[in-house]
Amino acid sequence: MAVGLGPLPTLHPVPGFRLGIASAGIKRAGRKDIVVMEAAEGSTIAGVFTRNAFCAAPVTLAKQHLPSSPRYLLVNTGNANAGTGKPGMQAAIRTCEALAGLAGVATEQVLPFSTGVIGELLPADKVIGALPAALENLGEDHWAQAAEGIMTTDTLPKGASRQITLGGKTVTITGISKGAGMIKPDMATMLGYIATDASVSAQVLQGLLRESSDLSFNRITIDGDTSTNDCCMLIATGLAGNPQITEARGTDYEALAEAVKAVMLELAQAIVRDGEGATKFVTVQVNGGGNRNECLDVGYAVAHSPLIKTALFASDPNWGRILAAVGRAGVPDLDVEKIDVYLDEVCITRNGGRAEEYREEQGARIMAQAEITIRIELGRGDCSETLWTTDLSHEYVRINAEYRT
Repeated sequence: MAVGLGPLPTLHPVPGFRLGIASAGIKRAGRKDIVVMEAAEGSTIAGVFTRNAFCAAPVTLAKQHLPSSPRYLLVNTGNANAGTGKPGMQAAIRTCEALAGLAGVATEQVLPFSTGVIGELLPADKVIGALPAALENLGEDHWAQAAEGIMTTDTLPKGASRQITLGGKTVTITGISKGAGMIKPDMATMLGYIATDASVSAQVLQGLLRESSDLSFNRITIDGDTSTNDCCMLIATGLAGNPQITEARGTDYEALAEAVKAVMLELAQAIVRDGEGATKFVTVQVNGGGNRNECLDVGYAVAHSPLIKTALFASDPNWGRILAAVGRAGVPDLDVEKIDVYLDEVCITRNGGRAEEYREEQGARIMAQAEITIRIELGRGDCSETLWTTDLSHEYVRINAEYRT
């Protein structure tokens, strides 16, 4: 039930980065559920990870391996390998050792990623058995197949791509992501992989990933649940031949940063558009905050409210629920008489009460749209933040009630 999410755009191959897809039959026989990604020797890889204290074994292992000049990324779907204790860690290590042996690299040069059901031990033998086929399938033009291979409850694959010119050289940025539920990232998205052939120093790449994640994947929410397995990786192969970017400033850096942020925002919004059971794509814009945190507090209070989300599903302009959420967001010394609330460009409340010119039919018309903006003017300062979320439907409940059956 994706909201305005169409087929994949053209995903340009990234020189020096190959992807291979295979079937391990983790959850269903014949399902393409293993993706191996290979970065050319000398590539730089940056990563951000979930802050959930119950993070999965592959998250812990990937963080440990990240400083070791990784060459391979191993992704499985159908099993999160989270909440599995020491056996889960051993299973993750075994898969890394197996891929490293086949590829001729050190175990520490393999980064593992898992997504799926929590609390079930990863069937390492199945994963290991599929690795030769995944390596045989490696190709620079396999982004679309990989986007499908990392899906779980997603209804459509998600990808984005840009090409720019740096130092007279064509540079490509291409990425894929997956996620539709258990989405309130506290670093990035459920799983996201973005690669570029630009030459970028490790320090600049890590900083760019953190900044880009904050403006995209850290600004989406489906249900307020931060996953145990969230990871987002940014890989730079350096094969474009541009002068290496070693500082987070200058024309080349700004051009690259703009393109990376655009790709990541497109991927993040695609997750919202494909939210489990979603019928509405909702932008929550908070302006006039005294600081960044209070804008985010108000935005998330609105975006997470089950009462607002169900009103959105019903196309019911019950604006009192929005005011209630703003009021309980925890902003200190909030002057409600300064607050205005808009649905798209229609002012529904002004100075803390119903706008004199507002008519119910105006709100009903906007709430019936597939895409809606809720804009809140706090009147406290100059800070603004924007989040993206969905409604809450019968289908969301059904999907998550039946997820393990």
